[in-house]
Amino acid sequence: MPDDLLIARALHLLSLVVWFGGVAFVALVVLPLARRQPTVEQKLALFEGIERPFGRIARWSVALAGLSGLWMLRNRELWYRFAEPSFWWMWAMVALWLVFALVLYVAEPLWLHAAFARWARRDAAAAFAWAQRLHLLLLLAGAITIAGAVAGSH
Repeated sequence: MPDDLLIARALHLLSLVVWFGGVAFVALVVLPLARRQPTVEQKLALFEGIERPFGRIARWSVALAGLSGLWMLRNRELWYRFAEPSFWWMWAMVALWLVFALVLYVAEPLWLHAAFARWARRDAAAAFAWAQRLHLLLLLAGAITIAGAVAGSH
């Protein structure tokens, strides 16, 4: 295996570990802890205090996953996989990457962050329950995609 492919695979895997480890941490630890805080301001402070710094890490991880994935596709000429049903996980990886890229680079900075804070101040229980369900759904989608990719690539 050429060195560039080894490096691209290692970077791809490392970025996924950081990315989905963070999604798991937010879904399973941060949001439940935030939901248990007594006031809305404490809920938001806890969530934003952890989510905001991790957002920078997540943006780097998503970018690295996209760039390393594209490198492997292009340099190993793997485009044909998108035409074969047994490589369904390739489409899943791209779709999941697009969802996260849109949220992290477009929706969150432009309106989602502020909209969530407004919603939480009106109805904290509903806002945080929705955020946790969404993170759990994304975590499940990521786990299925990662499992499919690992099984499908070997």
